[in-house]
Amino acid sequence: MFPLLPEFHFHRYREIVRVLLNHGLEFLFARLDPQWAPIRRFLRLPAGSVAAPSMPDEVALHLRLALEELGVTFIKLGQILSTRPDLLPPEFIRELSRLQDSVPPLPWEVIRPVIEQELGRPLEDVFAWIDPQPLASASLAQVHFARLYDGKEVVLKVQRPGVPRQVKVDLDILTAWARRVAGTRLGQYYDFVGVVDEFAFTLRNELDYRREARNAERFRRNFAGEPYLHIPEVYWQYTTQRLLVMEYLNGIKIDQFDRLRAEGYDLKRIALNSARIVIKEVLEDGFFHADPHPGNFVILPGEVIGAMDFGMVGFLRECDRADLVRLYIVSVRLDAEGIVDQLIRMGAADVHVNRKQLALDINRLLMKYANLPLKEIRAREVIEEVTPIMFRHHLRLPSNLWLLGKTLAMMEGIGLQLDPDFDVFAVSEPYVQKLTLEMFLPNRAWLEQGLQMGMEWEQFIRALPRTGLQMLEDLERREPLPLQIAGAERFMTQVHRLFIYLVFGILLAALIVALAFLLAMSPTGDWTRILLGGALFLVLGVSIGLLISMFWNRPR
Repeated sequence: MFPLLPEFHFHRYREIVRVLLNHGLEFLFARLDPQWAPIRRFLRLPAGSVAAPSMPDEVALHLRLALEELGVTFIKLGQILSTRPDLLPPEFIRELSRLQDSVPPLPWEVIRPVIEQELGRPLEDVFAWIDPQPLASASLAQVHFARLYDGKEVVLKVQRPGVPRQVKVDLDILTAWARRVAGTRLGQYYDFVGVVDEFAFTLRNELDYRREARNAERFRRNFAGEPYLHIPEVYWQYTTQRLLVMEYLNGIKIDQFDRLRAEGYDLKRIALNSARIVIKEVLEDGFFHADPHPGNFVILPGEVIGAMDFGMVGFLRECDRADLVRLYIVSVRLDAEGIVDQLIRMGAADVHVNRKQLALDINRLLMKYANLPLKEIRAREVIEEVTPIMFRHHLRLPSNLWLLGKTLAMMEGIGLQLDPDFDVFAVSEPYVQKLTLEMFLPNRAWLEQGLQMGMEWEQFIRALPRTGLQMLEDLERREPLPLQIAGAERFMTQVHRLFIYLVFGILLAALIVALAFLLAMSPTGDWTRILLGGALFLVLGVSIGLLISMFWNRPR
């Protein structure tokens, strides 16, 4: 009946709308869809329990609470939206960054059959003991402690039953909403379908725990020679799409500062190690842990950091890292115009952006930090200052770069609590210098790019004779070349008129010179030659005018 209503998901759709209405967010539907009034009557929904919030902070708060209530898909959607300051105002970005993914655990009687189904055998055949009480519980999975028969301690991350089906239904509804909104005025400015498609791809990947296991293995390889980070071992023989079995890390959570001090850990060294991990991930490996909240890190003996939960990761290509270094360099130089140029190169700013106003806003931000030493600049404060500028000018950093900014801010927050003198810039400086040298000095990448360019030129040269011969044969047969150049007709019209002006000017100049010679050669008082020359000049002038008029008005 209504294009906004996805087929076969009526009850879930009604539940989603009801939750949003209970948080006073009905105005969102009214603004997005002109058919909202008849849809509301069709759904037979009661009035919401909360009056419509009037202040942006209140709207953002109720949106976060509604997303948490709606479960896994909408919690993940909120987390993705918190990395999109081009779509949402700063107060929404801040609020959605606080989304909590914690739900009551399912009974052991529900979880046990899932584990046995994934293993393909009874639990007793694999594990000597499993704790039925979970270590953690989220909307997507819950985690249980277990012990193998060889005495090794492991954790089992088990996907909650029904999650794939629920995610599919919710994604169908979100896709229908996005397509509906795409046809509205708001959809002309924002690619809602693209946002949902990207989110769906990310969430479906997160449902496959084999992918998370591969992420963990990649981190193990990247940090194989680094003693300050420990990545748990993956037990592949027990790991499936819905079950992940990994080594258990028995340590102290990184944010339990009093306990760390009481047990004699060096907090400054922990802060330094945490910074080294993130900087190496970003500037050296291009592969980073994108969910570095304190619950995912524990401290092991020797100030070694143990990492967990590799479902959310970020990727940086070599060109992304080079862009970051260039952006860092122009920022240190306080070059607002250079920053605008770099943002355009990165695709964050459109070429039609209001350069003058954007440079002015950036310059104001730069002046705020101009006289501060780097160690006194806080990543979180800078991100909060940058967010409204991005929203105002519709700047869109690639999602991985914005995710990186949030990662650095979270890491910095932990580092400052471990060590008040923590300076992330001092730790990153050697890596930045190394990457800068790699950008400008010949290296393997240059050789590979040169070979690629050579191959492209070789293909071009091979194709040129055949293509050129074909074009010549078309010309001989008087066939038009299949060339379409935007604006070519207007350009040729201007060239045509310019040519006419030029010819007219040359002929007119020739007539004036001829008349001057005629007058100079005529004896004084010989009015016959003078009148004859004047008549000839007049006739030729009129003829030229008629000729020009014919060419000017000729159909083109």
